[in-house]
Amino acid sequence: MGLIGCGAIAQTVIAGLGDDANVRIGGIVVRRERQGPVGIPTVLSIADLDERVTLVIEAAGGTAVAKHGVAVLRSGRDLAIVSTASLVDERLLHSLQAAARDNGRKLYAVSGAIGALDAIGASRAARLSYVRYIGRKPPQAWLGTPAADRVDLTRLAGPTPIFEGPARVAVTMFPQNANVAATIALAGLGFDRTSVTLVADPGIERNVHRVEAESTAGTIRFEVEARSIPSNPKTSAMAAYSIVNFLQTCSGAMRLEVC
Repeated sequence: MGLIGCGAIAQTVIAGLGDDANVRIGGIVVRRERQGPVGIPTVLSIADLDERVTLVIEAAGGTAVAKHGVAVLRSGRDLAIVSTASLVDERLLHSLQAAARDNGRKLYAVSGAIGALDAIGASRAARLSYVRYIGRKPPQAWLGTPAADRVDLTRLAGPTPIFEGPARVAVTMFPQNANVAATIALAGLGFDRTSVTLVADPGIERNVHRVEAESTAGTIRFEVEARSIPSNPKTSAMAAYSIVNFLQTCSGAMRLEVC
């Protein structure tokens, strides 16, 4: 497999795979010349990847999906996306789906920091009527986002909502903090019918993701308390380990291509 990006998520994936003999990393696509982990070549484009690479994992943000995604699929490789917030751009999603269809490849969205996607998918088949995502993170995780313009993140007395509205707006405003919201939207009712609440909470040290859903099949309530990657408080370590799980078990991801 190949990786796009060599940041916190990619490095956690590499460490998580360890000496797994069933998964070999054949190259890492980076933005500029840099040294990768020992024994793993870095390249500047998909075309430069080892021809034996059959699956590419995006772990570098929405810009990387837009830059490399179609090229991966057109090169005859499958693509798994971590930065699902990028797929709020319908033109990008449709171009990826078309490239997957035209080249007979698979397009995945990795589950990331949340689970229960299979339950949401089953509920969609059972006339899913309501989906809500509540994302709570420590104040420092919201630094550098529009939340910093709305509240003083350094002086919060308690949990403070910084956004309430549809997933499409949440993902557009908070692209680095809303991959979970995007993944839930893709699994269920879509970006416009998925309700999102984002909270800055000085009383927590972990990122807390909660899903509530209702269908004729029943009610879903699901919560994850995820530690962030130390070098990137905006990102849950679970997002990286979901990639490891996907590579080792071929589970924990949604298929996004269309026939």
